[in-house]
Amino acid sequence: MKQPSPPTSLPKYLAEGLPKQDTETLHEIQNYVEALIEYRDQSVDTDELPETAEPVDGSDSAGSGTVVKEKVTCGDDGCKCASGNPADMHGPYLYRYYRENGTMKSEYVGKPESE
Repeated sequence: MKQPSPPTSLPKYLAEGLPKQDTETLHEIQNYVEALIEYRDQSVDTDELPETAEPVDGSDSAGSGTVVKEKVTCGDDGCKCASGNPADMHGPYLYRYYRENGTMKSEYVGKPESE
C-alpha cells in the first residue's frame, strides 16, 4: 500500500513531520485531534453566555451551538438603549452562540416567532 497523500490544507510542517512519527505517536496525535474537535464542537455552557441571554429550547438549522433570546444595544450613544436598562434595549432577537477554533462566537438568527 502506498503512503497516503496529505490534504492540501495541511500546513507544510505537519505534512512533512507527521510521516516521520512512529505509530504510537500517531495514535496519540489522533486521540488529541479527536479530543480537540470534540471540545470545539461542544455547545456553549449557559454560564459563558451574556447575562441578558435566555437560552431557548431546540436548535437552529445548523444544529450546533446554543440558541438564545437576547436584548441588545444598537451602538448609537444617543439611543435610549445605551442606558443599558433591559426595558429600553432592542429585541429580543435570537442569536446562536457556538465555538469556532476554540473561540466563542455568536451570529444573528432572527426574530423569535412568538414575539
